Amino acid sequence: MQDTVVITGKTRRGTAGWGIGARRVDLRVLLAFGAIYFLWGGTFLAIRIAVLQVPPFLTAGMRFFTAGILLHGVMRARGEPRLSWLEWRNTAIIGLCMFVLTYGPLFWAEQFVSSSITSVIEASLPITTITLEVCVFRTQRLQWRAMAGVLLGFFGIVLLLVNNRDQQLAVIPCLVILAAGVAWSFGAVLSGRLRLPRSRPLTAGTEMMLGGAVLLALSASTGELHSPPRMTLSAGVAILYLIVCGSLIAYTAYVWLLGRMSVTRVASHAYINPLVAVGLGYFLAGEVITARTVVAAALVVGSVFLILSRGPPVCDARGPEARTDQ
Repeated sequence: MQDTVVITGKTRRGTAGWGIGARRVDLRVLLAFGAIYFLWGGTFLAIRIAVLQVPPFLTAGMRFFTAGILLHGVMRARGEPRLSWLEWRNTAIIGLCMFVLTYGPLFWAEQFVSSSITSVIEASLPITTITLEVCVFRTQRLQWRAMAGVLLGFFGIVLLLVNNRDQQLAVIPCLVILAAGVAWSFGAVLSGRLRLPRSRPLTAGTEMMLGGAVLLALSASTGELHSPPRMTLSAGVAILYLIVCGSLIAYTAYVWLLGRMSVTRVASHAYINPLVAVGLGYFLAGEVITARTVVAAALVVGSVFLILSRGPPVCDARGPEARTDQ
């Protein structure tokens, strides 16, 4: 059954979206955008709540392995073909970059860094991605808009981290989050160069499953399981939120939107998520938000807007949380 949306006085079939002068908007589109804006934005606070009570690698492993095996299993049950050996190898490489090397350090660092600060740093992912594409892989031309975005975002991160005495930031964990973002960007670029399954949900589920398995093994090898974790109600709810809302509902909405909207429009979550995360951190967790943090966040979000609005997307659409998730 095709969707019908009236845009600027004309009827377009098979396209769910809105435009200037639209008289009717598909409610499913609004709900899907709400999911990737607000559910993903809330993952930063959920991670913070969870890792203050449950070991970080165990938390990350439980989230991604559970969500990944569910998503992988559902897609296989719906008739998606088995992965070839080459596809297994490539999804393992992407899973290592985008889940183990990115979310492992991020979950660890959020023990020491507030969710709002983490979200601002993570918002710089498109900046590192376009830098890799231009300077390392040379798959993109350096345009003035992208260059301005990179410089603006870099200045925002420097403003946030350097000599910020008001918030007394844990600089090393902040740098760990920033460095982990490079691994995510590297994986995002590789996603467009390696042979992966045609089904985005199957690809994402496999990457999450493999990455989650490695994170669980890392948890065991680092001694996190020597004593049973103290799973309080708040930690359990936070982990359940990450699995269901962050990795299943929001990602399903993301893939659904990619089939109906331009990638650039769907990628708008990259500059909405940190705003949601900062607001939730301030109002629900009592996190300190200074004027310097607000200015730094505005600079980073503005830089992401410049990069994502320049034309072609900076991230392959198959990246499982081409946001950040957070």
